[in-house]
Amino acid sequence: MNSENFSISEKIVSPSYIRQGKQARRSHEQLIRLLLEQGKCPEEGWSESTIELFLNELAVMDSNNFLGNCGVGEREGRVASSLVARRHYRLIHGIGRSGDIAAIQPKATGSSLLNKLTNSVVLDILKLSGVRSVTSCFVVPMATGMSLTLCFLTLRHKRPKGRYIIWPRIDQKSCFKAMITAGFEPVVVENILEGDELRTDMEAVERTVQELGAENILCIHSTTSCFAPRVPDRLEELATISAKYDIPHVVNNAYGVQSSKCMHLIQQGARVGRIDAFVQSLDKNFMVPVGGAIIAGFNESFIQEISRMYPGRASASPSLDVLITLLTLGASGYRKLLAEQKEMYTYLAQELKRLAAAHGERLLHTPHNPISLAMSLDGLQTQSGKSVTQLGSMLFTRQVSGARGVPTPLSQCRLGCWHHTG
Repeated sequence: MNSENFSISEKIVSPSYIRQGKQARRSHEQLIRLLLEQGKCPEEGWSESTIELFLNELAVMDSNNFLGNCGVGEREGRVASSLVARRHYRLIHGIGRSGDIAAIQPKATGSSLLNKLTNSVVLDILKLSGVRSVTSCFVVPMATGMSLTLCFLTLRHKRPKGRYIIWPRIDQKSCFKAMITAGFEPVVVENILEGDELRTDMEAVERTVQELGAENILCIHSTTSCFAPRVPDRLEELATISAKYDIPHVVNNAYGVQSSKCMHLIQQGARVGRIDAFVQSLDKNFMVPVGGAIIAGFNESFIQEISRMYPGRASASPSLDVLITLLTLGASGYRKLLAEQKEMYTYLAQELKRLAAAHGERLLHTPHNPISLAMSLDGLQTQSGKSVTQLGSMLFTRQVSGARGVPTPLSQCRLGCWHHTG
């Protein structure tokens, strides 16, 4: 209620009680005011009542929720099911306009405000997580693979001769398909084995750049978060090569926000060389439903170019989910989760090492991978490798997810495990 309604209420109920209620309301409004003023994740998490009050205030600003609204167009926020409307807090219009996913929607002031605030809060969290010099980001309602495709398509307009994407190998389908879908030819650079770790072959990368010709290369596509024994790419060296040959550099940081190591690599890469954009998933890093990602970078105009490349309006659900989550956790709550992730990784490594030793196996030494672990399975190796895949199946049926058994034609097989905040 506004001050006028509070004053009228004092004629119905004792003024002292009304003043108490007004003060309680003001405490909620004070938190909302700070969010609007600062655009940062609050230090302490909000209560559900504050979040719901805030979302309801935003929703009544959208035209579909105007009292007496008579929408006659094709995009008037009509929803047949009240259950669906409540699920989305009646924020139905989505975000953006046909020409820009970050643009203000005249019919949806509340949803537009939600979008701007979400991008601002997420930017604050990226800085908190280690990439201090990031200047711009936006939430896109697509998972990591399609978000990478959007980045590649944007670069096409800047590098019309670019045909190839240099890609240090990682055995993950979506990032490979992202390049194919965008219409480019991935040039796979095999990694080199250093001890137990698979690391970026920098000599091969630079040799490939020289062979193909810098003007024919769209970008270098590197990776931070990955499964052991693969470790994050040498981002500083790759960023240096990108700057040296004036080639764009896009980083697949899928579940790297939760890792201070991955975020440090991005920060350092941008400091010593060139990183044009880095992309991370919402579900893996912020524990929300699958369907969203963050595209971020160090040049605000280029990030805006990417947002303008997105065709049409977009779902507000990923933005709504991550904003609710971060307001619930607060900056302190998110930092706590990051600390717990490190502790649990150390504990997992200790216990997996003990388990491996008990069965005559060993935990691979992969200190450059801060998220994933792998152990040998030589004792299970058969000619067909079925025992290894059967172990993976047995773990899954016993509700152990996140582990992967990998048979190889060599004498060493692997069991990979990884841990994150989810």
